[in-house]
Amino acid sequence: MSLTPSRRSLLAGAGLAGAGAAVAAFVPGTASASSAKSAGKPDTEHPRFTLAVIPDTQYLFDTDRGDPAPLTATLRWIQERQADENIVFTAHLGDIVENALASELTAAGEVFKVLDRRRTPYSVLAGNHDINPNTTDQRGPSPYLDVFGPARFRPLATYRGATPDGYNTYHVFRAAGREWLVFALDWRPSDATLAWAKGVLKAHPRTPVILTTHDLAFAGDDGAAQMSDHGRRLWDGLVKDSDQIFLTLNGHYWPPGRTVLENAAGRDVHVHITNYQDRYYGGGAMLRLYHFDLARDTIDVETISPWILGQEPAGRNELEQREIELTDPTNRFSMAIDFAARFAGFAPVAPRPPRGPAAVLTKGTVAYWRFDQGRADGTAVPAGFRIQDLSGQGNHLERVTIAGSAAETLRWSAEHDGDQPAHASLFFDGGKKPARGAYLRTIDGAPINDATFPNGYTIEAFVKLPEDVRSTNHAWMSILSRFGAGADTGKTGGDPAEPIATLSMSDGMALQWAVFPLNQNDIATNWGHEMRAGQWFHVAVVNDGRNTTLYVDGAELLRNPSTPAKGLSTSHEPWFLGAYHYDRIVESAFYGWIGDVRVVDRALPVDKFLRA
Repeated sequence: MSLTPSRRSLLAGAGLAGAGAAVAAFVPGTASASSAKSAGKPDTEHPRFTLAVIPDTQYLFDTDRGDPAPLTATLRWIQERQADENIVFTAHLGDIVENALASELTAAGEVFKVLDRRRTPYSVLAGNHDINPNTTDQRGPSPYLDVFGPARFRPLATYRGATPDGYNTYHVFRAAGREWLVFALDWRPSDATLAWAKGVLKAHPRTPVILTTHDLAFAGDDGAAQMSDHGRRLWDGLVKDSDQIFLTLNGHYWPPGRTVLENAAGRDVHVHITNYQDRYYGGGAMLRLYHFDLARDTIDVETISPWILGQEPAGRNELEQREIELTDPTNRFSMAIDFAARFAGFAPVAPRPPRGPAAVLTKGTVAYWRFDQGRADGTAVPAGFRIQDLSGQGNHLERVTIAGSAAETLRWSAEHDGDQPAHASLFFDGGKKPARGAYLRTIDGAPINDATFPNGYTIEAFVKLPEDVRSTNHAWMSILSRFGAGADTGKTGGDPAEPIATLSMSDGMALQWAVFPLNQNDIATNWGHEMRAGQWFHVAVVNDGRNTTLYVDGAELLRNPSTPAKGLSTSHEPWFLGAYHYDRIVESAFYGWIGDVRVVDRALPVDKFLRA
């Protein structure tokens, strides 16, 4: 049957057909160029937070050849933007000074008082230019230890301890609602220090760890990092067998680079080198910002120069103009990390347990269907099988197989959304042209076949689309529909051959709720965005007796009409789960997974949805 203009052409005319879904994302750099200042504190519960990283500043403190102004500007920028950028911790990667002189270290220590005065969390570590480079951390007293030893960090809430020699420290900060640990390890940690670090990990067994040190990896001009000789010792002696360490940061070498290594548990360790001392003005205390976003499972990385950003634009010289921020792929990038999966080996997130029907049978429930009848995953739903309506209203479902289709086109599945009450679903392996597959329909005489919901309704379902749904012929398939055409209820507007009601997926897999309401002669339509394949989502259609709102994963969508739409028309015929029909002919069966489905005869708030 040819496409009808009322629904399909409207989508194309609105510019949605085939359009990619816009994904809200943190844009690195947008706040960094701002001149706004904030004295606020970081939000330790927000899913987005920032780790500030400062590599080698040695040329700024080089006897009479340095200039502390760039580092001062960087630390002030961090201090002033703690709230704006949600900066929870700052890590210096060593080589604070050039010649390990007491005068140089004292001068650098004065600059760090910018953070000390407000007890802003930070760490430093010794690079080869800060101490005698021919020694391990068992070198004994030094000017570095006098200025940047453990005594400096004890007033900070994040400081937790140091090795007896004082050259290695660890720090714990809170961000995104959990604790994170930072190791600040010496240029050459001894075997005793590696044992100490393992002891710290044992004492914090569920805490993700960022390891900072001075010498670990180096990179070529292509930005691909590899372990140095000392880095290999650290990897073999600590990192490889410590699954908690997911990110390492070091300076010392240039140019910057990164790689991903696999630890003994088979999980990724992101290895990054960042250093800018070879650039204009000794790097100008260039700042690397790691913007963690646990909601997006992403770390966005940017590299800026607060010192140059703070200058009047008209006064910047030609070289400064080039160094305001580094936007090449080595210095500005995003990396995807499934944090729950990455941390599962030491801090697993307990899955939400299944909830029985009694927990979700809210007042006004007229139908509740779930698919956890204990059948084996992948087995076919038998012909004529009845899915019981657990609301007690008698709105049971039964299987209908499209002529010529195999039994396996409707199968039990263990797939489910993490927030789904029942840990099971049905897989519909349907299609069209010709129609094939199977679907479920309410039984004859089911009360819901007559219901018109004049005072409002809520329709919910959990859905997952297969990865190949867009490359195969499944446009306009329906999750849930009411049988009968608009003409069967006396409607003449729009296309009266359209279904009375349908929750469908467009050709671009955008959600659409289209219905002939009681008080309109034409179709009322809510549009959603295009859904991602391979991911479960929860959809809810909520009508309050006047207007209808479409929600995905509890979020209200944009294209919800303000035109009043009261109730649902009916031809007193069944509802279909997993079938689309036009002009009273089933055109296609659904392709994908459908989990729990609930219908309520009133508008539910978001916190009462099945996913709540």
